Amino acid sequence: MVLGLTGGMGCGKSTAARQFEAQGFARLDSDEAIRSQLYASQEVIDAMAQHFGGSVLDADGAVNRAWLAGVVFESGSERRWLEGFLHPRLFAYWRTCLAEKSRRSWVFEVPLLFEKQLENWFDFTVCVTTTAGNQLVRLEKRGITRAQAELRISKQLPLARKVELADFVIGNDGTPDFLRLQVDAFIRTVAARR
Repeated sequence: MVLGLTGGMGCGKSTAARQFEAQGFARLDSDEAIRSQLYASQEVIDAMAQHFGGSVLDADGAVNRAWLAGVVFESGSERRWLEGFLHPRLFAYWRTCLAEKSRRSWVFEVPLLFEKQLENWFDFTVCVTTTAGNQLVRLEKRGITRAQAELRISKQLPLARKVELADFVIGNDGTPDFLRLQVDAFIRTVAARR
C-alpha cells in the first residue's frame, strides 16, 4: 500500500507521517528528499546557479534554501521554473525508492499532491488538517514570520479543497496521542478494505 499524505503548511504532515512510520510504514518526506538528495547533486546546484545566479548559493557552494524560498514565493514564474526542474527528478527518486522496497507499505509526504495532480501515484490520499490559527502558530515556532506564512499558505490549494479531494482526513487539533489514535484507526480501516 502506498499512501499520499498532504495538508497545509503547519498542519502536522510530518508528525502524522512519523506515526505511520512507527506502525511499520516506510516514510518518504518529499521536501526532505529535495533537500538531501536533489540539492546535494552537482547537476542541480549548477542548474540553480545558472538560472538564479550566484546568490542562490551560500558560502559553501550549497543551495541557500532561505534565499531561494524568498524568490520563489514572491514570483510565480520562478516557482513554476523550480517545480518544473525539480519535480521530474523527485519523481525519479520516488520510483527508485518504491522499486527497492516494493513489498513495504509506504507513506509519502507530498505538500503539493493535489496541486500537481499526483493522486494516481497512491492507493489512498490522506489530508492532515488543523485550524488556521494552529497553522500560523506552528509556522512561527519554526521561525517563519506571520507574513511569510500567510504568503506561503496562499500559494497552496486551500485546505478545505484538499479535504474535499482526499480519500481520508485526519484532524490534528488535539494531542499527539489523539493524532496517533486517528492514524491507528485509519490503518485498521484500510486494512479491513484490502
